[in-house]
Amino acid sequence: MNAAILLLTDSRLPAGGHAHSGGVEQAVTSGAVHDVPSLGSFLRGRLHTAGAVAAALAAASCAFASGTTAFASGTTGAPPAWAWAGLDAEVDARTASPAQRAASRVQGRLLLRVARRLWPSPVLEELAGAVPSPHHPLALGAAAHAAGAAPEDAALAAAYHAISGPATAAVRLLGLDPVAVHRLLADLSRELPTAPGERDCPPSAAPWADLPAHSAPALDLLAERHALAQVRLFVS
Repeated sequence: MNAAILLLTDSRLPAGGHAHSGGVEQAVTSGAVHDVPSLGSFLRGRLHTAGAVAAALAAASCAFASGTTAFASGTTGAPPAWAWAGLDAEVDARTASPAQRAASRVQGRLLLRVARRLWPSPVLEELAGAVPSPHHPLALGAAAHAAGAAPEDAALAAAYHAISGPATAAVRLLGLDPVAVHRLLADLSRELPTAPGERDCPPSAAPWADLPAHSAPALDLLAERHALAQVRLFVS
């Protein structure tokens, strides 16, 4: 694994991830998450739905940025700026909740801004020019490529992000034992995708429409209810 990927998964990266709970705040409000076991169920469900999709998309974005996959024109090589919008639309199509789409774009924009300073790259400049507020998996994949990481590293970062942020939010919201929560993350780490190209992604030349599109209606509902809440600690 490329060591730079550790920076992309570090909660201290100033990309705004700490302001998002991944649905945990509303789950706590509704009573669905109230202790360590219920948090574990929430995180496992998130990992295998939204997390799996984000991992596959981030891996595909990283591969696309490297020029190793085919894109809309049917050719290969460095991706043209206009093609990023089409890839971003694929992420949009897999994010049913308007609230989740908005949160993903906010996080993507902030991550892209930071990545452009950490790892200056023509690919990141093209993405910023084509999609100023890209979805988070798209920005993560492009940033991973700029950092010299491989698609499987991008997938791992996306999957980890899907559970680590909500876990940290739950500690803040419920005052849970941080060690017990990290034990959950340690257990779930065995389920993180390590070979998305083999398990979740179609062949490299296949269209993006063939990428996974697992749904998570409960997460969508939580996101929409959270967006309407008058009092909240987290943005999403």
